[in-house]
Amino acid sequence: MKWQGVRELFLNQFLLVSILDYHEKGDKKIVDEVAPIRTISEKNANKEFIRAK
Repeated sequence: MKWQGVRELFLNQFLLVSILDYHEKGDKKIVDEVAPIRTISEKNANKEFIRAK
């Protein structure tokens, strides 16, 4: 799913995703496609971010 589509479907929500495709622009990685896994509550967002691999 394209990143923009995910942003529109899950507006104002924290979301755990798997990155399927990206490209590099200079020293940055730009995400192109993701697979949504699940939404995350605002209260657990930092904990999930730290746990992400």
